[in-house]
Amino acid sequence: MGVPAFFRWLSRKYPSIIVHCVEEKGKECNGVRIPVDTTKPNPNEVEFDNLYLDMNGIIHPCTHPEDKPAPKNEDEMMVAIFEYIDRLFNIVRPRRVLYMAIDGVAPRAKMNQQRSRRFRASKEGVELVEEKSRVREEVIQKGGYLPPEEIKERFDSNCITPGTEFMDNLAQCLRYYVAERLTNDPGWKNIVVFLSDASVPGEGEHKIMDFIRRQRAQPNHDPNTHHCLCGADADLIMLGLATHEPNFTIIREEFKPNKPRPCGLCGQTGHEIKACQGMPREKQGQHDEFANTMPAAEQEFIFIRLCVLREYLARELTMASLPFPFDFERSVDDWVFMCFFVGNDFLPHLPSLEIREGAIDRLVGIYKDVVHKTGGYLTQNGYVNLERVEMIMQAVGVAEDNIFKKRKDDDENFKRRNKEKRKRMKAQQQGPAYLTTGQFAPHALGRRDRPEAVQNARHQACDMRMQSNMNAAQSLKAMMKNGGNSSAGPSDGADSRGVKRKADDSDSEPEPEDNVSLKSYCRQLDSRLTV
Repeated sequence: MGVPAFFRWLSRKYPSIIVHCVEEKGKECNGVRIPVDTTKPNPNEVEFDNLYLDMNGIIHPCTHPEDKPAPKNEDEMMVAIFEYIDRLFNIVRPRRVLYMAIDGVAPRAKMNQQRSRRFRASKEGVELVEEKSRVREEVIQKGGYLPPEEIKERFDSNCITPGTEFMDNLAQCLRYYVAERLTNDPGWKNIVVFLSDASVPGEGEHKIMDFIRRQRAQPNHDPNTHHCLCGADADLIMLGLATHEPNFTIIREEFKPNKPRPCGLCGQTGHEIKACQGMPREKQGQHDEFANTMPAAEQEFIFIRLCVLREYLARELTMASLPFPFDFERSVDDWVFMCFFVGNDFLPHLPSLEIREGAIDRLVGIYKDVVHKTGGYLTQNGYVNLERVEMIMQAVGVAEDNIFKKRKDDDENFKRRNKEKRKRMKAQQQGPAYLTTGQFAPHALGRRDRPEAVQNARHQACDMRMQSNMNAAQSLKAMMKNGGNSSAGPSDGADSRGVKRKADDSDSEPEPEDNVSLKSYCRQLDSRLTV
């Protein structure tokens, strides 16, 4: 599940922890694909010993991707998962251990959250299918064109649950995949592979952390082991810091905001299913010869270097003149513990602490101010000192009034800005339907230093007439397509002053509802008359 906005805040505050991965692509010769030689040194100039895969972060995007068509059957899903693992192996190139962990039965503290999330996902899936069929019928009735609907069984994401037939088949396919790679791929020659499937209780990330702790307890453990963990959850950063390993790196997909998603009906980008009109697809080339050759943008990966993050935290958490000796590792544990207050998979976050409002910086500041009074750290070997935590919470409680007051002020300012924006847009719509542009455009008095001479007046006037005719043709075409309802704005030459204003566009503040019934009014009137 992760912690919302935590990774965005962390990457902006400590930008040096992010490094883009260098990936070596496979070559193709005479129609034969040549795989990447993973026995060569890592192109990222870092050699990793152990690679840990949180498999649920791989299974979900491979079974129901968002930016490309979904696999048609279970076999294509398995192939997509294998290709994803191969790509990660080519980037990281571990030399000792590969650990693959699939989520088993979740802890009791998270069962209610998972159960509600799965019920919601099932309901949304059924509603999406019904909406697709309804919009498809409407578009076809209006004369739109849509590609023929493929009859295939809808994959329910709730199948990715311990105990299902899909998870059992996945475990068998992964065992076959591991055996095939160990036999034929020289890069897997000296690798020890661990597979923890859904039959083993616990979440995948917690299985990985238990494995790392067991390895640290071994007498022959190498303290310079370089770990690499693959996962998109933000709480993996906290778990990686909690291991206190000096060389720990997290690899994840690079998040690109505002990424266009194709429509579920026509497959084109730029609109959702509700707004689909069945318009013909734009040609790729003069004769649509490049329609099926346009490559999809491949997702890139980034490294999150926790060793660099530890250096940042060392500069931020170091405190002078303490009444007790400073221990950086214990201060890191306290920092991880305080991050649980702003978001966690198992505990609800405090309503007054939001990461977007700088809650973590506020907690660190309170921690530094109160640590002289507490006389020690908040945690020790996984146990929490509640008396010291109570002092932190009391300091947070003092600041809560200002936090809620600031939220209220921000909300009122946001509403005020929206109201002013609606007024400006309304004033623009009520302006003249046509304004000259270029050197004939009107200018406000006092805005120009000196008047400029008009050049090529006839040529400019001819261009203006041509542009006006083109705008009129476009507005007429749009009116004919929409069945007589022109959707062109003022810039297209159409006059929008005749459009009826919606009730939501009113500038007046909403009045309170009058819920006084006639009977109650009569009773009040009778009581007053009797008095």
